Amino acid sequence: MNSPSRVISFVNAGHFIDHYSMLIFAAAVIIMGPALGMAYSELLPYATPGFVAFGAGSLLTGWLGDRWSRRHMMLIFFIGIGASMIAVGFVQTPVQLGAALLAIGIFASIYHPVGTAMIVSYADRLGREMGINGVWGNLGVASSALVTGVIGQYLGWRFAFIVPGVVTILIGIGFAMSVVHEDRKGSKQAAAQARVAKQDMWRVVLSLLIVVIAISTTFNAVTVALPKLFAERLADLTKSPALLGVIAACVYVFGAMTQYTIGRLLDRYSLKTVALPLSFMLAPFLYLAASLNNLPLIVVSIGIVMGAFGQVTVNDAMVGKYTAEEWRSRAYAVRYFVGFTAAGASVGLVAWLYEQGGFVTMLHAFAALCLLAIAAALILPREIRTPQPA
Repeated sequence: MNSPSRVISFVNAGHFIDHYSMLIFAAAVIIMGPALGMAYSELLPYATPGFVAFGAGSLLTGWLGDRWSRRHMMLIFFIGIGASMIAVGFVQTPVQLGAALLAIGIFASIYHPVGTAMIVSYADRLGREMGINGVWGNLGVASSALVTGVIGQYLGWRFAFIVPGVVTILIGIGFAMSVVHEDRKGSKQAAAQARVAKQDMWRVVLSLLIVVIAISTTFNAVTVALPKLFAERLADLTKSPALLGVIAACVYVFGAMTQYTIGRLLDRYSLKTVALPLSFMLAPFLYLAASLNNLPLIVVSIGIVMGAFGQVTVNDAMVGKYTAEEWRSRAYAVRYFVGFTAAGASVGLVAWLYEQGGFVTMLHAFAALCLLAIAAALILPREIRTPQPA
């Protein structure tokens, strides 16, 4: 039998790698552009197929996780995404770059429907483990900007992909040696389930659909655009790619703390009680960020990542609470298919909005989109309290 703590540790590491790998390009593109002789707005769209595959591939990977093996799918994730990162480090043309980034997106699509379902199956306290898992993903986002900036400045952008690729393959080997194919008979479900009135389930589905589209699009747009936004708006503080990476990483740390806090709150309170106040954070902070520079921009950016990453934890817990074990990977697959497909479109949208009016237009547009998060939280029904076994 697998040790729950060991499985969860590897799955958390996978969450770190998943987000780290998808955002190396967002940080490296600043120095890749001059090296390849292309502008930021010309180079960024090459990441779009990878982000679309990140979401679209989850339907197949979630099905395979339920019907075949979550353990085997996670092993493919570690080895495949590591090899794909290494491949980016050896590209010579924009077409090769797009193909390698697409491969990263395909393998990255395995993690969320499969890894998140494993977390739910092995967790004793769902909210706490979801919060901790979210922290690992957020640390991956933060570390991507930081480590890519440092490696890119001192070793070049190619090593910014090669080094984490090698490390990921080594972690995959450790996973293969430590985790066996799971037997899900009798897996824990009570901790993962909650109840709403049967006639109110349509409200859960509608709320999830609205908030996933709005938050996934905004989440991806912010994480893709933040390195470039800081490079433009923090010029009075620093122009060093490494230091800009440090600042971005520090901002993301607040998002990590928020995810842990939200996870703990979800163990004590209903989803609606936690989601409603959280939904009011993003729109005003995004609107304010459009006109700020230097230190005020950093402070407001902290509010943006706290709102975005906190919402992600709520969304994941919603699926975990309301789905049964045998359908859980597929339920997460649908959630991430919708979310990451919308997120994939956000890369091209960021590039287009940036051309139209810079970051002012982009941030105002996403502030308006995040008003939908408030509507989604209002739609959520109340949970039915059930007595806990002694």
